[in-house]
Parts: sequence; structure tokens; C-alpha cells
Amino acid sequence: MSWNPLLDHTIPLGDAVDAIETVIVPRARDLGGFEVRRALPSAQRQMVGPFIFFDQMGPAEFLTGQGIDVRPHPHIGLATVTYLYKGRIHHRDSLGTDCWIAPGDVNLMTAGIGITHSERQDQELRAAPHGLFGLQTWLALPLDREDDPAAFSHTVAGALPLLQGEGKEVRLILGSAWGETSPVVTASETLYADITLEAGAAIPLPDDSEDRGLYVLQGEVTVAGQVFEPGRMLVFRPGDRISARAGATGARLMLLGGATMEGPRHIWWNFVASSKDRIEAAKEAWRAGDWMHGRFSLPPGDDHEHIPAPER
Repeated sequence: MSWNPLLDHTIPLGDAVDAIETVIVPRARDLGGFEVRRALPSAQRQMVGPFIFFDQMGPAEFLTGQGIDVRPHPHIGLATVTYLYKGRIHHRDSLGTDCWIAPGDVNLMTAGIGITHSERQDQELRAAPHGLFGLQTWLALPLDREDDPAAFSHTVAGALPLLQGEGKEVRLILGSAWGETSPVVTASETLYADITLEAGAAIPLPDDSEDRGLYVLQGEVTVAGQVFEPGRMLVFRPGDRISARAGATGARLMLLGGATMEGPRHIWWNFVASSKDRIEAAKEAWRAGDWMHGRFSLPPGDDHEHIPAPER
């Protein structure tokens, strides 16, 4: 008996064959009325380009007196990227940085050899009901940058390239694409963009990045003849020409990618490193709690508490 794939609609044909390498469904976790969806790392992919951690925060609505309160905690071997759609977060770190991030701004915190930071919503913001919706991602650092000194940069929304036309609006957060370059400097080639599409609008994705992914944040999007709902990360083969088209209600997408790392990374708690020895050294330094002379210090103005290291 012969078998005709044309009669089986689950079999991709023509240009749809292998256009999408992987589809990742994030793991959801409720943090007391505040949901976080984690797409990376996953069983299918540890990284997409340098992106080794990808969390969607919210959307959440807080009552008066409520908000997020992330106590000081450490990082090594990575750079955190915080990007908000709604709400504000107060960032303090051990470099002495003290700033608020608002929607459309970019906080890039490079941990390198080690940094400590806190993320809170203080009493002024908690005086009334408020919302929070955004993404926090980690970028793994190249081998020759793992021990760099810690650094922090804050870039306001107005400084980022904004492309508009034909039902498309793109804010380029990191990297170069569509003839524009973000002013935010990263340790390796990185691509990150906030894309809003009106109903039926389509956008071609840059094809010159070694690794590319697309996260569906809102609405539905059609890629290679398949429809994807919110909370899906699509990972594409290098070099393939890919376009995404919004459904009847429009869509909001995040494009991510860039150059791949030299190899996999070890992850423990908030630490990322190319070797387990680096992780162990950071563990011991944080547990020692020598804030005056040790590897880690606490953020000035927020040094009365910290998150202990897990037992395992």
C-alpha cells in the first residue's frame, strides 16, 4: 500500500519543510498572583544565539500596597536585559546604580566576574493599583568576557531606532537589522527587537544572524503556513527566509538571536559559566557574605537584606 503525504495535513510540504526548527512552549509559574513564563532554557534549546534565559513577567495587576520585591542577589557570567511594556521597576546594584526602568527603556546589566542587584516597586508606586508586564532575559557572555568587570547601562526608549510603516512598528533593542543599529553595546553579536503588527500585516525577519527565534507575546501569527498563539517561541534554521503575518487582531512579537556561543554553559541559580569550577567559586563567595572585602558587595541604599544561596 502506498502512502500519499498530500492526504496527511500534519506533514509539511514545499517551503514549509523544516522552516521552523523548534517550537518551545514556556513553563508557567505563579509567584503569588504574578505569573512568569520561562521559554529558555528548555528541553529543546539551552540558548538561542546568546539568549540563555527568557522570562515573560505578567501581565499582572497589583492592588494598592502590593508589588514586586526582589531582594539583592548575585549574578556572574551573563548580562541581564530588562524590557517593560507596562509598569516601572526600581533597579539598584553594587556598582551604585540607582534608577527606574519604564516601558520601552532598556536596562543592560553585565555581571562579568560578579554583580549584585535588587528589583523592587517602592512605596510611592504602591500607593495606588498598578500593573506590570515585561521581559527579562539573560545573555551568556563569550569565553573571553566571562571575567570582565561588571557594568550597567540604561537606554531610554527615545534613543532606540523605531521603524514604522505598512502596518508595522519595530523598536530595535539590541543589534543591527532592517538597516538600523541599536546604540546599546553588547559583548557579542545579539539581535533583539520589539515588533507590533496590525491585523494582516507581515514582516520579513533578518536572515543574516546565525541563530534566530520569535516569541509570540500577543495575538496570533502565521509563519510557514502554521498559526501560533501567544506564549510560543519559534526557532528557525540559519539562513532561511522567514516572514511572519499577524492574524485578525494584530500581533506583538519579540525577535531574538545572534551569534551562538562557543559551547554550552552551566547554570546554577543566578550564575552562568563555562565551567563548574567557576560556579562553585561564586557559590562560596556569596555564602561567605564578606560584603566589604569579598567578591560580592550589596547595593548601596539596599544593603539591609539579601537572598541566601540555595542549599543545592
